[in-house]
Amino acid sequence: MSDKVKVTIDGITVEVEPGTSILNAARQIGGDIVPPAMCYYSKLEGSGGKCRTCLVKVSKGSEKDPRPMPKLVASCRTGVMDGMEVQNITSPEVIEARKGVVEMLLINHPLDCPVCDQAGECHLQDLSYEHGVADTRYEFDRRTFERIDIGDKIQLHMTRCILCYRCVYVADQITDNRVHGILGRGDASEISTYIEKAIDNDFSGNVIDVCPVGALTDKTFRFKNRVWFTKPVDAHRDCPKCKGKVTLWYKGEEVLRVTGRKDQFGEVEDFICNTCRFDTKNTSDWVIEGPRHISHTSVISSNHYEMTPLPVIKDNPILIEANKIEFDRATKV
Repeated sequence: MSDKVKVTIDGITVEVEPGTSILNAARQIGGDIVPPAMCYYSKLEGSGGKCRTCLVKVSKGSEKDPRPMPKLVASCRTGVMDGMEVQNITSPEVIEARKGVVEMLLINHPLDCPVCDQAGECHLQDLSYEHGVADTRYEFDRRTFERIDIGDKIQLHMTRCILCYRCVYVADQITDNRVHGILGRGDASEISTYIEKAIDNDFSGNVIDVCPVGALTDKTFRFKNRVWFTKPVDAHRDCPKCKGKVTLWYKGEEVLRVTGRKDQFGEVEDFICNTCRFDTKNTSDWVIEGPRHISHTSVISSNHYEMTPLPVIKDNPILIEANKIEFDRATKV
């Protein structure tokens, strides 16, 4: 007898382990039915439930209690039940609610995408494009903060922050001495350090990787180049502090920056130390594995090639045969 539970999301049924969240169940299916997530991070315990972008509609609670849930729920914080039925992109109510959430996130966000170093890798840009509205009903002044340096390698631009708490969780869970957090309440809430204390532990650079917007940026990379003009390459090194598996971002022969490798959901696969991130920017420091796979929907893919172009078709018998098969198939349609 299987211990797994069945959940149906947008008409697709999947079996998952008990205790799995709706969001992670959707991720096992993949594709467009995966709700967006700005604050949830699978590797950070306690994350999620802050941004509300992953709202879904539970149209059937379970086999034992088929009643629908009365309100939309955050899929990252709601566990599945056996027989549960969930609507994401098939629910007009969810789509409309998500537009409102995006509008709320953008209320205080500055319109500085043309000069923001996170452009091209910003989850908020993607979210506003896919689920946002063309204009806003907000007529009041946006809140603003002065940019501050929290260490010699990291700059905090609080005006861009959406208070997802990711950087706080990552400092809590992979470093031994967190010195920053959320100060103030309500509209006065901000990420900061007490008495402008610098963040200088060995894994502090990971707050840059987990930030979904341009609030925390790498000072060594700021304004050096646009990310879509760079070439990401996977590499590794023998590091005593971390696994040493990274992505190098090249412009020509120069390594402009080093980041942790991210999966299809934009989450870091393995957190890396500051030595790997900031102090080893020569190709000779690394063992090159090959070009990083980039989704064709990403702006970064515009200048990215994962493989050497195939030989001309007339010199490749396999391609000639494959071309004949496709031609025959097309003529029969």
